[in-house]
Amino acid sequence: MNSDDDVAQYLKSNPRFFDEHPELLETIAVPHPHDGRAIPLAERQLLTLRDKARVLEAKLGELIQFGEDNDAISEKVHRLAVALAGAKYFANVAHALYFHLREDFSVPHVALRLWGYAMLEGTQEGGELSEAQRSVIDTMGTPVYGPVAGEAQYAQLMPLFGEAAEHVRSMAAIPLGSTRTFGVLLLGSEDAQRFYPEMGSLFLRRIGELSAAALSARL
Repeated sequence: MNSDDDVAQYLKSNPRFFDEHPELLETIAVPHPHDGRAIPLAERQLLTLRDKARVLEAKLGELIQFGEDNDAISEKVHRLAVALAGAKYFANVAHALYFHLREDFSVPHVALRLWGYAMLEGTQEGGELSEAQRSVIDTMGTPVYGPVAGEAQYAQLMPLFGEAAEHVRSMAAIPLGSTRTFGVLLLGSEDAQRFYPEMGSLFLRRIGELSAAALSARL
């Protein structure tokens, strides 16, 4: 054998080698993976298995936490759905949205804008939008979210938060309507990492669909 690869290939091809020579597991010394001292091959194997177990345990912990977080959000979405289903008039739907998003989801800044309904003239929700704002919303298709710094489309929508706009550091913009966009729901946070590009849009889409259905049924 002339190389490390030859040794490795030989051991792979002869899996019973150490069964036939068990004394080698105690006599062959290899470097400790952390402090460099020489240890038996069997102990090194045990340390490797422990390291792998710790990595798997950490990954399992992350998956459990992720599942618990999703369960908690699902429960909040359910409570919002119940509130929207029980709202009799538009004002009740709007109030339920503002209340649950601010209190239950802990989103400090919420803005709702709708268009195409005469009954909303003169209300905050029916406030006028610029042509640029409508263009941004109409071309979304799905929720967009992330830090507001440096994003032109967010800059167009920031004024809809009113006086709170200067405090918003990250946001989610949820277009309302399936076949026709008739509004937008904006969620703003003072934490630049509250809404981030990798967070996924599943729950934002569900909130948008629930909101659109409740609002359109009462307008």
